[in-house]
Amino acid sequence: MSSAEQTPRPVRLTAAAVVAGIEALGLVAGGVYMLVDALTGSSGDLTGAVTGAVTLVALGLIPLAAARGLWLRRSWSRGPAVITQILALPVAWQMLQANSAMIPAGIVLGVLAVAGLVLLVNPATTEALGIRRPGQPTP
Repeated sequence: MSSAEQTPRPVRLTAAAVVAGIEALGLVAGGVYMLVDALTGSSGDLTGAVTGAVTLVALGLIPLAAARGLWLRRSWSRGPAVITQILALPVAWQMLQANSAMIPAGIVLGVLAVAGLVLLVNPATTEALGIRRPGQPTP
């Protein structure tokens, strides 16, 4: 067992894993909803709806893998988690531009993305993942 695994997981790292997990669940749930909607005949373009649904589910696997990696303190997981947060920001912005029920969802997504970024760049998180900062000596 490495020394990183012996120390307690920092709260910020746990929170970052939870944020990524919530985003993954949102993407998968959206994909499942689109698939059910397409298969029940509510959608006009079956092929497009199924493609969109499969794409959302597949995209949900990225933050899901990142969440698992963060939880297990894998240093590789920070990259996909950060990219997920960065990509979520323009999506949240577009949701906020809608005149519909998407506005509250955009607010939630924006808050999650900003919180996720803050948590992921926090020194306690990077240290727990074994990521060295530039200029930091090798242990």
